[in-house]
Amino acid sequence: MAIGLFILALLVQLAVVLAIFLQSLSRLTGSIVAIITVIVTAYISPWSLILGVPIALLCLILLIAPTRRALITKPVYKALGKAMPSMSDTEREALDAGTSWWEKELFMGNPNWKTFANYPYPELSDEEQSFIDNEVEYLCAMLDEWQIQHDDKELSPEAWQFIKANGFLGLIIPKEYGGLDFSSYAQSRIMSKIASRSPTAAVTCMVPNSLGPGELLMHYGTDAQKQRWLPGLAKGEEIPCFGLTGPEAGSDAGAIPDTGVVCYGIHDGEYTLGLRMNFSKRWITLAPIATVVGLAFKMYDPEGLLGDSDKTDYGITCALVPASHEGVIIGPRHYPSGSPFMNGTVDGTDVFIPLDYIIGGVENAGRGWRMLMECLGVGRGISLPALSTSASEMTYLSVGAFAKVREQFKISVGKFEGVQDVTSYIASQTYMLEAFRHLVTCGLNQGGTPSVMTAMAKYYATETMRVVVNHGMDVVGGRAIQMGPRNFLATPYHAIPVSITVEGANILTRSLMIFGQGAMRCHPYLFDELQLLQSEDKKAALKPFDVLFFKHLGYTFNRGAKAFVSGYMGGSNDAPLFADSFTRPYYKHINRLSTSFALTADMALGLLAGDLKRKEMLSGRLADIHGHLFIATAILQFYQYGSKSKAEQLHAEVALKHSLFTIQEAFISFFDNFPNRMAAGVVSFVTFPSGRIFKPASDELKRQLGDTFMDDFEANPFRDYLKTMVYYNTEPDDVTGRMENAYQTLLAVEPLWQRFKKAEHKGSFEGLTFEDFVVDASQNGDISEEEAEVLIHYNALRFDSLLTDTFDEHLEQVQERTNPHSLENAVDKLTDYAQLKKEAQIRNGTYVAKDTSIDDNELSANGQTPEQQIGDTNPNHGYEPDGDVKMVAEQHSAGEHANQTNFNQSHPRTEALSHRTRDAESVLNHRMSDNHRSQQAKWEDGLRRDNINGNDSE
Repeated sequence: MAIGLFILALLVQLAVVLAIFLQSLSRLTGSIVAIITVIVTAYISPWSLILGVPIALLCLILLIAPTRRALITKPVYKALGKAMPSMSDTEREALDAGTSWWEKELFMGNPNWKTFANYPYPELSDEEQSFIDNEVEYLCAMLDEWQIQHDDKELSPEAWQFIKANGFLGLIIPKEYGGLDFSSYAQSRIMSKIASRSPTAAVTCMVPNSLGPGELLMHYGTDAQKQRWLPGLAKGEEIPCFGLTGPEAGSDAGAIPDTGVVCYGIHDGEYTLGLRMNFSKRWITLAPIATVVGLAFKMYDPEGLLGDSDKTDYGITCALVPASHEGVIIGPRHYPSGSPFMNGTVDGTDVFIPLDYIIGGVENAGRGWRMLMECLGVGRGISLPALSTSASEMTYLSVGAFAKVREQFKISVGKFEGVQDVTSYIASQTYMLEAFRHLVTCGLNQGGTPSVMTAMAKYYATETMRVVVNHGMDVVGGRAIQMGPRNFLATPYHAIPVSITVEGANILTRSLMIFGQGAMRCHPYLFDELQLLQSEDKKAALKPFDVLFFKHLGYTFNRGAKAFVSGYMGGSNDAPLFADSFTRPYYKHINRLSTSFALTADMALGLLAGDLKRKEMLSGRLADIHGHLFIATAILQFYQYGSKSKAEQLHAEVALKHSLFTIQEAFISFFDNFPNRMAAGVVSFVTFPSGRIFKPASDELKRQLGDTFMDDFEANPFRDYLKTMVYYNTEPDDVTGRMENAYQTLLAVEPLWQRFKKAEHKGSFEGLTFEDFVVDASQNGDISEEEAEVLIHYNALRFDSLLTDTFDEHLEQVQERTNPHSLENAVDKLTDYAQLKKEAQIRNGTYVAKDTSIDDNELSANGQTPEQQIGDTNPNHGYEPDGDVKMVAEQHSAGEHANQTNFNQSHPRTEALSHRTRDAESVLNHRMSDNHRSQQAKWEDGLRRDNINGNDSE
């Protein structure tokens, strides 16, 4: 009895402590409740004081401020102060730059789904939609990326003029300065559509609308600077570039060696105070044609000419200099990974500029790094994700078409499970990227500069695109690796390194920026605590640190308690009001994982402190958790506003499973590699008490999505939706339209094509070539002459879509490809094989007339008549409608009965009863040769008829 009461008392104490943490009671209220609980449980069992006395003592220490500060706060302050490395001004500005948005809710472990549900879903205005439907569509039609990349090595003069004249370089500039002032979502859509046609043109339009002087001027420029530059930038009269990186400064842009020293000099004939500049910039997009150059440099005032003799090092500063300014050298072009967008060097030695060239004036001297960090968000959050989304969407469309059109081993390659393993990834991750784009631009549309969210967007969009395009290359195989104007995958494939590298290299972004900045911007207390730890007045900082530290502890214990409850009972059921039966379980998972992330992040920050900065692998795993939590919510939002069709749900389900599994594996890898094994074990036990709980998408889900990947229209509304996101066409001579034209034609003739191919696979036709088989089928009455021509036409498109380019021996001139199966050439593919075989059999006495009737002995066990036993119900016919092999036991559905063709019910006698007897081969020969002659020949025939008629009239 005593043991039972003792255990009961301990459980009551622990339950109360857990409840205090779950309810986030204040230090005073929580301490009083805990002390009362200790007293009450002491009456139940005095032995409970073994735990109760330490709890009570701790509560008393927490309640008595001088004691608390002396015993806890001061030692912690000293220990953390020593553990935290000193921060440079550049690091502090970078960590403090930008704002936070939905990613903060997920970091803090308690996402507010009401807030999430109220986010305005991004949509285009009428003006923006019109611009995409007209100006962007027209520009795309002008662009030929093969011509740009391999012949011209730049955009055509016509394209350049159109871009400048129609505001493509001023999308973000306010209308008062002549710009279009489009939303972030509109910018993303515009860049995506252009990129789907020409990455070179997309990058050209992207830079002035992201990290260019326009963005910096709008946020920080003086009124005079805005009036001087923005109207010209908006109209394309000024071409901007921005010089940040150089030979010695890439990812570590804060280490730029370029300098500007305050001094007096001559400008416009006057002696004035300014800067003597020395700079050497590399890899600067649009530099070769720029008329105005933005420069980042380190500013120094050794003589105190600005009025503060104690301040000689101002730090990174940004200035705007005309490209024609004396001493500025626009150097030769670079050639970035095969994409010939304008990229080059900018140099200057002892270039004197006035102080009013500093963006924002002298008041902004030294604020350049913060300015850059905040404005980088546009490139990271809009432009690069838009390019990545576009490349993935074009891969989805083109590879999906190829996977259906291309047949191997008698079936579409997209039906093979090995192929479906990767096409299901292409499908689900393209869905994810479109969802990701919507949520990120939703945040950017609301203003602010969420640096963590945009870093996530840059990294996960470009990395996902890298895998999607690579998978596409695997599926398309030889068709994708042979260069030429027919190749629809090589362009995005070659452009991958550019997206991975620019605007912050991906390794740096994942391992340092996402969690490093995320902890500063998203944690409710960490940045302020860090500021106090770095304070020079340690004594004055101790009191506010005491307040923040214990708020931080309360936050940590609250998340720990929630993680414990979630780990054993599942996550919170909180979800948006619009959640349905499909999405609700995923919201519950996100609640659980978000809470676990908050606890894990706090453990890492508390135990590793400054060492976490060097533990980049651990930081990268925390970034994966945070990033995929954001991605999962983006998928759920996109699904909510989508069609909610079965096909779309399949895309969303596979994408969500991928993100949840990625999060789980990042957690487990983090715990396995955390230096403090005890702490890792405890937090791992709290968050994942039963071990792994998520699995990747099953093979069955992948098979279903792999099949859906090759569908269109009602069967796959998402594919239909993608056509509105990119430059879509079905022109048979276009680089992307060629494959899509063949695919759409197949969809239209698929019943006939499958019917014919089944019979061909069974050896029902005589001959050596496809055209022989078509003629034989027509002669036998299995297909009509109109159907024969449809088959010839599609087969020609199919063959042409699979052709790759050929060149001369020096790989300089693309050669014209002849399609032997075209309607013009199909006659030449006919052989006399069938006739020769028949004649030989007659001579040898072995000829037996073909009897296509079904013998009664072939009746199936279910009692079908010969007329009924056709198609898939015929045990001799082992092919599904898509060509896949099917077991006899599976060939029984009513739909299969109805959809199969009975070749015996089509006889040539029907057409022979018409006013004349037809010979199928001669008619087909005539139709293919006459209907598809050159227009010149037809014109000459018409001219001759006119002459004859004219002579008769005379």
